[in-house]
Amino acid sequence: MVLLLFSGNATVETSGVTFFIIEGLSNLGEFKMLIFVILLLGYIVILGGNSMIIFVLSDPKLSSPMFFFLCNLSLVDMAYTTTTVPNMLSGLVTGVSTISVQGCFLQMFVFIMLSVTGRATLTVMAYDRYVAICSPLHYSSIMTLPVRLLLVVGAWAFGTACTLPAICLGSRRYYCGANVVKHGWCDPASVRRLVCGDTLTDNIVSLTFGVVAMLTTGVLILTSYILIGLSIFRMGVGERLKAFKTCAAHLTVVTISYIRCTASVRIIVSVLYSALTPFLNPLIYSLRNNELRESIGRMLRKLGPTTVLPMKGVNTVS
Repeated sequence: MVLLLFSGNATVETSGVTFFIIEGLSNLGEFKMLIFVILLLGYIVILGGNSMIIFVLSDPKLSSPMFFFLCNLSLVDMAYTTTTVPNMLSGLVTGVSTISVQGCFLQMFVFIMLSVTGRATLTVMAYDRYVAICSPLHYSSIMTLPVRLLLVVGAWAFGTACTLPAICLGSRRYYCGANVVKHGWCDPASVRRLVCGDTLTDNIVSLTFGVVAMLTTGVLILTSYILIGLSIFRMGVGERLKAFKTCAAHLTVVTISYIRCTASVRIIVSVLYSALTPFLNPLIYSLRNNELRESIGRMLRKLGPTTVLPMKGVNTVS
C-alpha cells in the first residue's frame, strides 16, 4: 500500500515522486497578471523577431557565412525560450504548474543544452569575424559551406556533450518527500535538493561541465577578439572604424549573454533575464547591419507596400 503525504497543495508518494510542482512563479499574488503579460509579450516578440530574421535570411543577397550563423542563433533562441516560457505562462493562468519527472529532466536537458549551444554559436561567430578581419582575402575559401555546417554541428555537439552527464546522473536518482521545485522551471540545483541521498557527485559533475562550457567558449571568444584587436591596431583609421562596426553587434550580444550567465539574481528576475538575449538578438543585429536592415525593409514593403515607410532615412550604425 502506498502512503500519501500532504504538504500544502503538494501530494507526494513515499514510494517515489512521479511529478514535480514548479513553485517559482505561483506565489506572486497581485503581480501574477503583470508577469504574465510581460512574459507573453516578450515571448511573442522573441518568436516574431527571430522568425523574421530566419525568413529574411532566405534572401539570396544575404548568403554570407555571418548570416548563416545568425540564422542558427535565431533558431537556438526560439527553441531556448519555448522550452520554458509556455509552461510558465500556463502555470500563471492555472495557478499551479506541474511536470512529470521525465518531462522535468527533458526540459532541463533541452534548456541547458540550448544555452550552451547558443554560447558555442557565438564562439563560432567570433571565429567568423576573426577570419573576415584578419584574413579577408582568404575568407571565402576558408568559410565554405562544408566548414560552416561542420562548425554549427560542432556547436550543437558541444552543447549536448556538456549537458548529458549531469542530466543522466540526476535522472537516475531517487526522489521522495517534497516534490516542490523552488524555481520557475526545472532548475538543476533546485531539483537536486529533492534527491533522497548524497548528491556530491552530481554537484561535482554539474559544476565541472558548467565551468568547461563557460571557460571554453569564453576563452575562444576572448582569443578571437584579442587577435582581431591586434589586427585592427595595424589598420588605418577608416579601416579600424569599419572593422569595429563589423564586430559591434556580436560583441553586444556576447556581453549580454555572459552578464546574464554570471549574474546572481532572484527567481523572477532570473526568469525574465533568461529571455533577454533571445529578445535583443534580432533587434541588435537588424539595427547594426545595413544589409539585414534593408532586406527586412524589402520584405515589409512586399507584405504591406502602402503602410511601410522606406528605411533609407534611418540613421543607425551599420
